[in-house]
Amino acid sequence: MLQEITPAGAWERFATRATPRRATNAAGATTWLNWTPYPDHGPDETILGDVRGKRVLELGSGSGANLAHLATLGARCTGVDIAPSRTTTAELRWGRGSDLEFVTQEAADYLRESADHFDIVISIFGATWFTDPTMLLPLICRRLAPNGLLIFSHNDEQSAADEPQHAIKKWNLSGQRWVDSLHDAGFATAAFEIVPPPQADLPGTLLVRGTAPSI
Repeated sequence: MLQEITPAGAWERFATRATPRRATNAAGATTWLNWTPYPDHGPDETILGDVRGKRVLELGSGSGANLAHLATLGARCTGVDIAPSRTTTAELRWGRGSDLEFVTQEAADYLRESADHFDIVISIFGATWFTDPTMLLPLICRRLAPNGLLIFSHNDEQSAADEPQHAIKKWNLSGQRWVDSLHDAGFATAAFEIVPPPQADLPGTLLVRGTAPSI
């Protein structure tokens, strides 16, 4: 009998094949944040505004490199990833402290169970791409502080909303569908842009943002 692969198991398998991040980027920095999958390409963390003192949550934090960079800028960061080995890798590389912590949990479960509120939620080719938005987006909105910001990215290649990929489903929606979904989930504002790829034969990156209500 074939053993059923759970989403957690599928992501754990993916994690074991992940390529470690470079020690430095093209500018020689040891920490950085990219919204696209292409090295040294596209916008950086400045689209988040000043993160000093802000509480930041990353859904699908992987090896923790994005949050480690934001922590160097003064943010208080929490990363959530469904694969246990990703949490282990992140803590071994970046440590754990009052301003940087990593949690092994499915994103929606974490949001349901957490009592914390965050100023910023990010997901870079992460959990927002692989979780039903009708379930996930309202949970994110409830965990955002007033006027809190959600920004996430994924490939600019549309596919069916329920397209199965082994144990993993992908919601690779258009920018306008994400905007509509954010409004339906209670966000006050929503917008998107497409970051062009570094060369024409590659997919662009869809960058989506929403802000929570002021009260």
